[in-house]
Amino acid sequence: MRRPRHGPPTYLVAVLVAIIALVGTRFAAVHQPGAERLDLLAYALLLAGPALLLLRRRAPEAMLAGSLLVTGLYFARGYPWGPVVLALGLAILFASAAGRRAFTWSAAGAAVLAVAAAGVLAGSETAAVRAAAVCAWLVVLVLLGEGVRVRRERMAEFHRRRLEHEQRSRDEYRLALARDIHDVVAHSLSSINVQAAVALHLAERDPSALKPALEAIKTASKDSLDEVRQLLGVLREEAPLTPSLRLERIPALVAEARRGGMEVSLERTGTPAGLTEAQEGAVYRVVQEALTNAVRHSGAAHVRVRLVRTKQGLRVDIDDDGAGLGAAVEGNGLRGMRERAAGAGGTLELLALDPGTGVRLHIPLPAGMPGGTHGGPS
Repeated sequence: MRRPRHGPPTYLVAVLVAIIALVGTRFAAVHQPGAERLDLLAYALLLAGPALLLLRRRAPEAMLAGSLLVTGLYFARGYPWGPVVLALGLAILFASAAGRRAFTWSAAGAAVLAVAAAGVLAGSETAAVRAAAVCAWLVVLVLLGEGVRVRRERMAEFHRRRLEHEQRSRDEYRLALARDIHDVVAHSLSSINVQAAVALHLAERDPSALKPALEAIKTASKDSLDEVRQLLGVLREEAPLTPSLRLERIPALVAEARRGGMEVSLERTGTPAGLTEAQEGAVYRVVQEALTNAVRHSGAAHVRVRLVRTKQGLRVDIDDDGAGLGAAVEGNGLRGMRERAAGAGGTLELLALDPGTGVRLHIPLPAGMPGGTHGGPS
């Protein structure tokens, strides 16, 4: 993956610094009659500093070392002072921003020592002051580079975390969609399969009772198509991720299972007020999956579904008299039930009954919710 670029292109920076160095030094030389006249070597050195800036990404150490050498040679030849130091300053800034701390501080220290030594050799009375000024100037540049580096690293970390969050959101979205597809398809096909078997049986034994069985198949097929269309709408980003599945639709689930020939009882104790739509959807899907498993895998003849409002929340008990869990491997359906319970802030437990299997789902309610009113079986 290519590294993201920060700031303007390096070649534009180099061109701009070269123009400033050439034009600025020409004007500065007019006011320095005692300086060495600008010749071909001087112009070459003035252009070499900006050219070395092109190495800022590939070889920042070489860029800084070359800039120090070029600037030192320029002043050693006695050429006039001017913006020739701009390239060196940017080289220090770039090297520090690139994270070359030790090398940058060493180069800055070497520059200070060189300025101090040149002043002493020249017998200048202001050598110490000049060295101190250069030292302060270089320290500021190095620290500015450090600040740029830290900000860049923070932005990169922020970008990385944002990408991770987006990827996690996409994964959770796909997982939720996969659970919905599994629940809809598995439940619908199981229901249609059972009702089709009943219809075949009636066709042989009692053709006059065939119409209700076919109507049940038609109703189940229509409901399944509606849910599949909703899920396809999710894929086209035309519908919310989870269709509106409320507790009021659970009796329809029970009635559908009864039409398939299984005896199902539904009992409700208390009013489960205060659940969010997502929590009610989780309860609906768990009940749906439990009924599907009872039809497809356990061979149960009777299933009891109980919704109980407690002080702590809502408890859902689903018991069947089928073959039980045995040594069966937990599949997508059971994993989906656990994930839905956890996503709603609740817990799910599977119990081995004698005979059959028990599902215990608990969904906590918000604190301070009033108690429910008692109801009876339906």
